[in-house]
Amino acid sequence: MAGDKPISPFWSRSRHLDRRPFLQARGAITGALRGFFVEQGFIEVETSILQVSPGNETHLHAPRTEILRPDSSRARRYLRTSPEFSCKKLLAAGEERIFEFARVFRDRERGDLHLPEFTMLEWYRAGAPYDAIMTDTVVVIARAAQATGIGTFSFRGRTADPFAEPELLTVAGAFARFAGIDLLSTISGSEGNRAALAEAAGGKVRVAGDDTWSDIFSKVLVEHVEPKLGQGRLTILFEYPSPEAALARVTAGDVRVAERFEVYACGVELANGFGELTDAAEQRKRFMGSMAEKQRRYGEAYPLDEDFLAAVAEMPEASGVALGFDRLVMLASGASRIDQVVWTPPADETLSE
Repeated sequence: MAGDKPISPFWSRSRHLDRRPFLQARGAITGALRGFFVEQGFIEVETSILQVSPGNETHLHAPRTEILRPDSSRARRYLRTSPEFSCKKLLAAGEERIFEFARVFRDRERGDLHLPEFTMLEWYRAGAPYDAIMTDTVVVIARAAQATGIGTFSFRGRTADPFAEPELLTVAGAFARFAGIDLLSTISGSEGNRAALAEAAGGKVRVAGDDTWSDIFSKVLVEHVEPKLGQGRLTILFEYPSPEAALARVTAGDVRVAERFEVYACGVELANGFGELTDAAEQRKRFMGSMAEKQRRYGEAYPLDEDFLAAVAEMPEASGVALGFDRLVMLASGASRIDQVVWTPPADETLSE
């Protein structure tokens, strides 16, 4: 807007001085969480950023580059959106408990809660059910709060006690409570019934003619469910519908839902975890479906990582989770924006204060 004062660069002394308490909190949280994982017998790993495939989910977008080989030929590579593929290869290699503070990259993301380059804390337990990873996640969030001494998380007028017993809520339960939708009745097997969900969501969200089942699901989740989660205490949202769990195994009792969970505080998604899929043929099928949809929507598709698919077939039963570390630091330090808690935030000439 005209008359807005441009934000000074992050390296200006005055702005850095304002941000420095948040950055000191980041260091304290990093140390505390490394201590937790060491206590639990985890090994810290460092996996590669450049990948043949950055991930095969429809709505994830990755920066790309080229490498120049010694013979002067060129090969396309992507900056990873997650360390997941590499970490699962390490599980196939025999590692049993691993964690990584991973630098990851995503196009089309910028805002109070989003950065194009950010840190993802990801960890895996071989031979563990996914409720064990849920428990880890709750402890990790509490350890972060202990490290800064904060008693209550707050964001945009919402608060959550990171030490309170978390709320456990299935996705179907959340849709029924907050949107009045019987979600499971719109799923047949592991496929969503677009017409059924469109009818159920009519009048609650705007449904476009070309919206898929997943599009409608996402609109209801974002507009009616997520703002109500993590209020007063953490919420663990679990048993995601199978169409929304590309890398998770389906539950033993109901193929309509999968072993996927997310953790919320103050309406902010902090973590996304799975009971990991170890069926390589099923994983390939899901990836191909996602990439076909990506091509339809965005005019591009990422290659499959054949090495990853081969590793999936050799993986042990395992569970894992990806936690948005910068978001956790933001809440645990009392910051109001994610760029306040990273040492070198991106320059954004369009931002103003």
